[in-house]
Parts: sequence; C-alpha cells; structure tokens
Amino acid sequence: MILFQQYTKELIATGILVILFVLLRIITSKLVRRYAKSSRTIEHRTNLVIKYIHLFINILAISALIIIWGVQTKDIFIGLTSITTVVGVAMFAQWSILSNITSGIILFFSFPFKIGDVIKIHDKDFPIEAEIEDIGAFHVFLKTNDGEMVIFPNNLLLQKGISILKTHFEDKEFVD
Repeated sequence: MILFQQYTKELIATGILVILFVLLRIITSKLVRRYAKSSRTIEHRTNLVIKYIHLFINILAISALIIIWGVQTKDIFIGLTSITTVVGVAMFAQWSILSNITSGIILFFSFPFKIGDVIKIHDKDFPIEAEIEDIGAFHVFLKTNDGEMVIFPNNLLLQKGISILKTHFEDKEFVD
C-alpha cells in the first residue's frame, strides 16, 4: 500500500502509456492493412512492415517508461553505450542488412511494381528481365523466362533503373 502511495503518479502514467501503446499498435496495423488492401499489396509484405512499425512503437514505449519512472541519466547512458557498442559492431559488419530492411519498407509503400509484374532491371553489367515472385524484407525474388531464380537485394533495386514490362493485372482480374 505504501508502494502504491509513493509511486501513484508513475503507476497512473504507466497505465495510460500501456493503453496508448495498445491503441497505437492497433491503429497503425489497421492503417497499414487498409493501405495494403487499396494498393493490392501481398499479405506477407504487409506483415513485415507492421512488424517493423511495431518495433519502432516498442522502442518509443520503452523510452517513455524510462522517462516516467525517472531512471537516472547516468544509468541510461551506461546501458545505452553498452548496447550501442555491441549493436554498432554488429551493424557495421552487417550495414547492408539495415539498408535492405529500409529499402523493403520503401518498396512496400511507394514503388510502382508488385508481385507478378515482369520488370527489366537496367544494369550495364547484368541486365535482368524477370517476373517478381516475392518481395521479402531483404531481397526480391525474380524468375527469368529461362526459369532461373534470381535473388536481388532490395537496396540495389532502389538504385537501379527499372522498366515495368507487364503488370500482373494485365492477365488477371483482381478479386476483393
């Protein structure tokens, strides 16, 4: 009982934060799914983007909890520098992973091609003409006319010129 009286403000603020956290996750999920449905995006890609947005919301909620409970700045600084050092070394070695994840999110929201489209990647060394089989978090899976599967990193897809030769809607009717 004394604990509740001593930390009443923090407990109430934490309760409000938890409610806001749950509502924000639900609202963002619905908004992304609505956008995905209107732009006819595949469910797998939608779930990946929702997962990334939820991760960002989780980080914000943890930061808010740290502020609410008044964790000492020096303790936060020691913890963050330790985590940043480990993550920094890992990310420096794997910088392209972060670039590919970011590119995957950009491809989800703004790129004009979809799964099933036939595209041509204008690369002077290795031009590729293929159908998009899948767009994942890190790679785009392409199938050439010869049946060869080509796995192309998302970040390189954003850096190359691309022509859409045929959309998947030219052959099929979209059914809601």
